[in-house]
Amino acid sequence: MTVEFFREEPTARTSWRLAVLMGANVRTYKFALGEALLGAAAQGQGDILLKDLAGPYAMSLVEHLAQAPQASPKVVAAGADFLAVAREEAAESMRFGGPTEKLLAAAMKSMPAMVMRKFHRLRGDGGAEVPHRFYEVTGPARERVIRLTGPLLEVALSEQRPSLLAELAARWGIVEMSFAAGVGRSLVEEGVAVDLETLRITDKERRRPVAGVTEAVIGFQHGRCGICGDPLILGVDEIAVDHVFPYSFRRLMPAIDLDAIWNLAPAHRPCNAQKSNRPPTPGQLTRLAMRNEAIMLSPHPLKRTLQLTLKRHGFRGGWWHFIQGVRDQLG
Repeated sequence: MTVEFFREEPTARTSWRLAVLMGANVRTYKFALGEALLGAAAQGQGDILLKDLAGPYAMSLVEHLAQAPQASPKVVAAGADFLAVAREEAAESMRFGGPTEKLLAAAMKSMPAMVMRKFHRLRGDGGAEVPHRFYEVTGPARERVIRLTGPLLEVALSEQRPSLLAELAARWGIVEMSFAAGVGRSLVEEGVAVDLETLRITDKERRRPVAGVTEAVIGFQHGRCGICGDPLILGVDEIAVDHVFPYSFRRLMPAIDLDAIWNLAPAHRPCNAQKSNRPPTPGQLTRLAMRNEAIMLSPHPLKRTLQLTLKRHGFRGGWWHFIQGVRDQLG
């Protein structure tokens, strides 16, 4: 399925989304690295010293540590673990607005052997990687240089950079939520909910907003409008969250929750207004099915949320069959 997601739009941005949105997470190192890489590449840098990348990487993790856990409870953090050092140095680093010498040294020591070695890997065994590489680590241990590749510069300088940053932040928040819930006993059983007033995904157990619906799912539809299929640019385009099967249809299918994530797709606001409460076209249904299949490649809890929808309605054939079944109910 990751192959199909890439073939749908074989670009460097898709490789980036495979790495950020669909990899397994036992720590949040990958998100901090992704944020630091986009920041460095946006300045047009080709080569960057490891220490210059390690600073923003470490500070991102320190800032997030103040809000939520950055590792799964299943991960036993030894005293030398980078997060243990980050916790010890957090207060002083925040006070001075930059990493302490101890924190910077720990980041520089751990990054090449851990997160930088794993960032490109796809989930599962076999050692498969995303089609594009975004950096290469060169130089001796004490003078590491990170060579930022053409694909990374393409991603970081593209019009979708704000969207990619928002997607990364949303995924980071969702993973933090699952860690805070103990890898989410409640999340694993119940998935997540959507607050329709704010259009934010919420933790069902603690009723806390976690991430915007648009930011959480737009990457799985390749940053494109669910209605017309053209690019959606966060911060530029007016964006609405479309009920693909309009909510007014609930009287025709009362047993199906049309307010759930499976039926919500970011779209251009003008496209959404023009569509109004008309049934979705075949193209819109195809985009929805492919988007939902892509979400099924991501770890909990978004994946679990969609799994529960299929389970509740007795569908075992996946999203193509489910969506066609809903469409058939309209006659």
